[in-house]
Amino acid sequence: MHAVDGTSSRARSTPWLAIAALWLVIGVIDACQTVFPMRAQGMHHAWVALFITLLASWLPWALATPVVMELTRRYPLFRTPVAQGIMVHAAMLAVICVMSAAWYALLEFTLNPWAVPNPTDSYLTLMLAKLTYDVLTSLVAYALIMGITEFVASRERLARSQTEAAELRAELSEAKLAALRQQLEPHFIFNALNSACGLVRSHQNESAVRMLVGLSDYLRSAAERSQRPLVTLGDEVDYLEKYLDVQKFRFGARLQVAIDVPAELLPAMVPSLLLQPLAENAIKHGISRRVDGGAIQLSGSRVTDKLRLAMRNTAPPTDSQADSRGLGIGLSNLRARMNMLYGDGYELTMHRSDSESVEVHITLPLQRDRVDAHE
Repeated sequence: MHAVDGTSSRARSTPWLAIAALWLVIGVIDACQTVFPMRAQGMHHAWVALFITLLASWLPWALATPVVMELTRRYPLFRTPVAQGIMVHAAMLAVICVMSAAWYALLEFTLNPWAVPNPTDSYLTLMLAKLTYDVLTSLVAYALIMGITEFVASRERLARSQTEAAELRAELSEAKLAALRQQLEPHFIFNALNSACGLVRSHQNESAVRMLVGLSDYLRSAAERSQRPLVTLGDEVDYLEKYLDVQKFRFGARLQVAIDVPAELLPAMVPSLLLQPLAENAIKHGISRRVDGGAIQLSGSRVTDKLRLAMRNTAPPTDSQADSRGLGIGLSNLRARMNMLYGDGYELTMHRSDSESVEVHITLPLQRDRVDAHE
């Protein structure tokens, strides 16, 4: 991290446009507040030359600003003043003062902006006079550069810390999501492989092959989406259908499936592995416990800015599935993932709708741009 920051610091471009604008404004203000009041009082000077002299006198400060900024970053006196930093800044201030006085003396010696009839002052006299006269102004100008540099640096540090914190949170959330997703696969795979073995033992080789092909297709789809916390509802429905196709080889006619999701909702973004854990829970706690099996029904609807999904499944007359305190690993992981993705902005409820049916309802924020674009 430090190496990256050092590289970015060295590669930082000099904001010459902002520096030029700053000192141009300061120069214009200085020239105006000197020239116009004096002229209003009836004084007689070379006004154009005086205006140009006062404006151009700030050129050394503009050229020295990038150096002062870099020294301020290396030796930030406002935050951690040290003896070496004080000496470095004092030396730099002295150099700028001499350069500024020399430049101003050259302008005055050449242009005679004060319109002195017979100037007798030498160049060195003008330079020393300017050097003495501008000590306080130079201190204020140097402090101004340091203050602006510290302000910009603090904003950069704040933005960088916020970016790093957001990246760390994203990496942590992705790691947690990946860990939760990995817990969902083994149980289903073992059951599917056991079912394939059962089909082979009963000499239903063709069905076993089709089941293994369906399982392969399902796992391939799982691998492709394993790094995506969010997918489209269409992808999620397709993934659910692959899962249920494999389960149909286990249950045959005992498993009935009905999916009713409007096409305009399919582009909506939903958490990856949203529907499969619901179906797995329905089969494990509901349909597999009934001799004659049952049905799984999925429906989707849109209510203002919310996406509502409902999965209904047949269940035994007495079933702890309706007890929200015992959701099992699939639904518990789903709740944990949704909490990381949406915070309090989602709902996940389970209840018994009648004596032989259990329903799970999910309400999520609907990403209008995706859905409206599809419409």
